[in-house]
Amino acid sequence: MNEGGKNRGRVAVVLFNLGGPNDQEAVEPFLFNLFNDPAIIRVPGLVRRFIATLISKRRGPLARANYALMGGGSPILGLTEKQARALENTLSTVGEVKTFIAMRYWHPMSLETAKAVQAFAPDRIVLLPLYPQFSTTTTGSSFKAWSKAAQKAGLAKIPVTTVCCYPRNAGFIGAHAEAVAAALDKAGTDRPIRVLFSAHGLPESIVKAGDPYQWQVESTVDTVMKRIRDRYEKTVDWRLCYQSRVGPMKWLQPSTDAEIRRAGEEGTGLIVVPIAFVSEHVETLVELDIEYKKLADEHGVPVYLRVPALDTADAFIAGLAEAVERALEREGGIASDEGGRICPGAFTGCPCRAA
Repeated sequence: MNEGGKNRGRVAVVLFNLGGPNDQEAVEPFLFNLFNDPAIIRVPGLVRRFIATLISKRRGPLARANYALMGGGSPILGLTEKQARALENTLSTVGEVKTFIAMRYWHPMSLETAKAVQAFAPDRIVLLPLYPQFSTTTTGSSFKAWSKAAQKAGLAKIPVTTVCCYPRNAGFIGAHAEAVAAALDKAGTDRPIRVLFSAHGLPESIVKAGDPYQWQVESTVDTVMKRIRDRYEKTVDWRLCYQSRVGPMKWLQPSTDAEIRRAGEEGTGLIVVPIAFVSEHVETLVELDIEYKKLADEHGVPVYLRVPALDTADAFIAGLAEAVERALEREGGIASDEGGRICPGAFTGCPCRAA
């Protein structure tokens, strides 16, 4: 792995994730930070702050109730820490590598993490999102927050290589394919079964403005299904849908709840796959496992199986390690884990130059 024993010096790998409130008191501040992000609410600052305050107050009670179902707060930080340690251990052959976590909307946030990276005094930094598919609303927002924090923390002169996305990464795809195959085997062959890939939704207007997220999610699903088709002789029924819609805007379709109702009407069982989430959090543990399971029961869906998020699956962590190693072979810049731009040119929100 450490190519020819090449000394890469001290390497800081910064993992980006959404973050989540650690307790009930943190729920409204977390929601405010989320909806005050200009990548999420695309209006002028004062208007955005007003909207963020209003939404966080209105959504606070329901959000607190949802987090209460998980013990009072989000598990995402603890799970991300496990991913960071697993990745660090896997990268031990590369040299002196230390992983850091930068959450976007709750602690540890970018400035806290940038200061910790500065104290580590790395020779190189690799930025690696835990969002497999790039969106201006997630990875793009995290990168902007990091850039500002890195300047404040005195990291401007340290070489940085950025992995913008890895929607077709072999380890990421392999881990999903194995999990889906295990669920298909569990579901059996005595009734119709559909694999329902559920990704976090996005307003259509953001995609039309050049955001490549939908294209990348579709690329992920197509690649996973190719693995599944190679394994099974019969055709496997599947669909891609989107969850977690907020507000009155038109979002990507079809919605996950609509597909669940459809499956009930057709008498088809479901294997639900959180294809854009790599760790368990409120959208999987509450929305998929509780709210959508109840919806499936109400509409007579005969089987409802939810594939776990990847968390620290061996193949997934190995895929992340390979993405870091490929990044270290580059002389800085931003690219997909495949080494260049993978998005078609029409997606102007993609941050990569053409390969």
